[in-house]
Amino acid sequence: MQRFQLILLQVWQEACRHIEIFRSCSAISELLLPHLPVEQVLICVYDAERSYLETIAVGLSPGRQLPAGQAPMPAKLWQTLAKRFETAPLFHCSEKDANDLMLLTDDAAAADTLIGRLGAPHQISGLLIIIAREGQYFNQQHRNMMEALLDPFTVALENDRRIRELAALRETAEAEKKSLMQRFYRQSLENPVVGAEHGLAVVMERVELVARSDVPVLILGETGTGKELIAREIHRRSARAEGPFIRVNCGAIPPELIDSQLFGHEKGAFTGAVASHQGWFERAHTGTLFLDEIGELSQAGQVRLLRIIQDGWLERVSARQPIHVDVRVVVATHRDLAEMVRRGLFREDLWYRLAVFPILLPALRDRTEDIPALANHFAERAAIRFGLPPQMLSAGDIELLKHYHWPGNIRELGSVIDRAALIGNGAGLEIGKALGFLDDDRVKMNDKSFKTDGSAMLPLDEAIRRYIIAVLQRCEGRVEGPRGAATLLRVQPNTLRARMRKLKINWTDYRPQP
Repeated sequence: MQRFQLILLQVWQEACRHIEIFRSCSAISELLLPHLPVEQVLICVYDAERSYLETIAVGLSPGRQLPAGQAPMPAKLWQTLAKRFETAPLFHCSEKDANDLMLLTDDAAAADTLIGRLGAPHQISGLLIIIAREGQYFNQQHRNMMEALLDPFTVALENDRRIRELAALRETAEAEKKSLMQRFYRQSLENPVVGAEHGLAVVMERVELVARSDVPVLILGETGTGKELIAREIHRRSARAEGPFIRVNCGAIPPELIDSQLFGHEKGAFTGAVASHQGWFERAHTGTLFLDEIGELSQAGQVRLLRIIQDGWLERVSARQPIHVDVRVVVATHRDLAEMVRRGLFREDLWYRLAVFPILLPALRDRTEDIPALANHFAERAAIRFGLPPQMLSAGDIELLKHYHWPGNIRELGSVIDRAALIGNGAGLEIGKALGFLDDDRVKMNDKSFKTDGSAMLPLDEAIRRYIIAVLQRCEGRVEGPRGAATLLRVQPNTLRARMRKLKINWTDYRPQP
């Protein structure tokens, strides 16, 4: 009994120590493995909208294979399962039950399995599924211990749900703040279009033409060329200028949350939907919705987007009545959408809807005449941000900047000027040293050529992948926090995770081994 109480105390400590559910599950599983015949510990939630049971946290014994992330589960089967929990919070799962759940791997379907409810009998928030090692079985003592573990696992799941809600609320507040700033034209004052008379003259002519209408606009260009700035300029010059401007990064939205984020949901639509939620389209009503990285949108999201562009009607998740919205859609991408259409990765009908009026932004290396004005603009901004005396760039500094290839375009130029201002510490701008930090013994500059490791140039995605890996190695696999990779790269953690998923980078590979 004393050993059991000690284990239970340690489990409670781990459940309350971690914020993310997968960390709690992993830590608790490590505590259980030496004392119980446990092979897998799974925490699952049920998506009523899609009739799917989703595994959100896994604890495994060494050498065990991960189960599928999602498994179809008819609503009737879920209701039957819920009725069983009305009489007992934990029960043995028969072989038939395991096959019906379709959650376990084939070799585990016949293993001894316990299923417990997380939450109250009439308000189940999730399932705890515990699978025994091959050839071993749970006895009554094991069942008693597992039943005592339901409460700490419920607390861990609730902590995870609340932190996700807080993140969504923070994102909503930031979007509303941006909308208010746009209403008072603050955004246009903070981000002037530098180069409108020179390198962007043709672009600004097209902006002036299309701003008067409500047709969708497709902005094309490499990463960091200023696609969002041009989208804001289209909005500012349009009849919708007093309406909201909402920016959504399609690559940062998990596929399972696309409907909820874009179109909203009703209260009780799924586990954790404690209140009705307006989607981005509703928030952008009478204004402009800017969908950045549209090439990252899933096939399911593309279908829903096509419909709303066609007729302006949307339906919240679990809503009974459609809602009409008046939104001007502007999309942007650095990817070749035409090639994606040819390969079947992007819907052809959506492509024709979006490509009514394309605008191609030139790379910074193709508009070097704008570099002096851009660099001085960023230098003034850096002086204000860092509380330093304003500094002007010398002719030599300008030449250094003009001879650099700028794979990150204007965004990279802004970072270089910020770094040069910080290194100079008020005495001047150290452009040469700032560019040297970017080299990191991998990037070599020779006139207007740009080579890596003395060989042929790398594709942009591969260069970005290598750079992110280098930063993760330096941060020991940390993504968030003051010493995390997102902070060093000056991006939102969700944006960085979306880019890592796309580039197939697993940040856990770069954590120190115990």
